Amino acid sequence: MKQFFKILLLPFSVLYGLITFVRNKCYDWGVFRSVSFDIPIISVGNLNTGGTGKSPAIEYLIRLLQRQNLRISTLSRGYGRKTKGFIIADNNSNASVIGDEPLQFFQKFNNITVSVCEDRVKGIKTLLEEKPVPEVVLLDDAFQHRRVKPGLSILLTDYNNLYLQDCILPSGRLREFKCGARRADIIIITKSPETISVSEKKDIISAIHPKSHQCVLFSTVQYKEPVPFFEHSPSWDFSSCCEYELLLFTGIANPKPLITYLSGKCKKTHTMHFGDHHTYSQKDIENISQKFRNIASAKKVIVTTEKDFSRLVNKNILNELSGFPLYYIPVEMVFSEPDKRIFEQKIINYVDKN
Repeated sequence: MKQFFKILLLPFSVLYGLITFVRNKCYDWGVFRSVSFDIPIISVGNLNTGGTGKSPAIEYLIRLLQRQNLRISTLSRGYGRKTKGFIIADNNSNASVIGDEPLQFFQKFNNITVSVCEDRVKGIKTLLEEKPVPEVVLLDDAFQHRRVKPGLSILLTDYNNLYLQDCILPSGRLREFKCGARRADIIIITKSPETISVSEKKDIISAIHPKSHQCVLFSTVQYKEPVPFFEHSPSWDFSSCCEYELLLFTGIANPKPLITYLSGKCKKTHTMHFGDHHTYSQKDIENISQKFRNIASAKKVIVTTEKDFSRLVNKNILNELSGFPLYYIPVEMVFSEPDKRIFEQKIINYVDKN
C-alpha cells in the first residue's frame, strides 16, 4: 500500500522537483541574487527532511571553533517557535520563543550568540551590528536557503537513508533533486555504524561520485551518559541499565537509532513517539505519567532526548513530572581519527583564510 501511494504521488514530486530545480538555477545564473558576507559563514543542512543529525553537527562545530577562541554566532530559522523576526536567545527564552534546537545550543554552550530569524540575510546583517561582532556564523538547516551564499557548505545524509536512495517530496523525503548535492563542499554520512568497512565506504563514495572540490566523510552517533532532569533523581547510568525497564518518549524525526541503542542495554524498552518538534501538552504528560505507572518493575526510569528536554522546560510540565526518575540523553557526532583530522583542518583553514 505504501508503495502504491508513492507511485500515485510521483507526478506531484516531479512538479515540486522542477520548481526547486528552476529556483536553484535562477540563483546559479544570477537571476536571483545571493548575498555574500565578509566573515566566515558555514552552512549545515541536508537534502532530506529532518533526522540527519544537524544539531550534533552544529555542536561539533561550536566545540571546534571555541577551541580556536573565536566569537561564534548560530543562526537558525527557529522551527516551531511562536514568534517572528530576529531574536537573540537570553535567560528568558524558551522553545516557543526561539525553537527547541536553538534553545538546546543556548543551554549547552557559554560565550556564543544564539539567534533566530526566518530571513537569513536580515539575521546575519543584524548580527553584524551587534557588539562584539561575531567572527564566524553557523547557519543551521540552511542548505536550501540560497539567498545567503555561505563560504563553506556542509551537507549531511543519514547512512540509513542516503539521499541517493530517496526521491522528491511528497513521494519521498528529498527537498530538491539529488544534483543539489553538488553545492556542498563537505558531505558527511551521519549515523554510520562504528564497524563500517573500508570497502563499504568506498562503495558509498563511488555512488555519490563527489566533484573535485568535495570530500565525503563518515561520522557515527555517540550517546552520552544520561543526565537527570531533577537534582533529587536517583543515581542511574548505563552501567546499571540492564536491570531497568525504560519508558522512552521522543518527539524527533527518527528515534529508531536511539531505540535500538537502549534496547541493547536495558532489560526492556517501552516507547512513545510523537511528531518531530512536538509541543508537549498537559494531556501528553499525563499519558506519559500513566504509562510509566503501568510498568510493573520496581526498577524503572523515564528517558527522553536532549532536544525533547529543551521543550519540557515548562513549570506546569515539570511539576507534573517532578516525582519521576526522568533523564535525557545527550548525543554527539564522532569521526574516526582520519576523518576527524580532515574535517577539522578544512574548517580551521576556511575560517583562517576568511
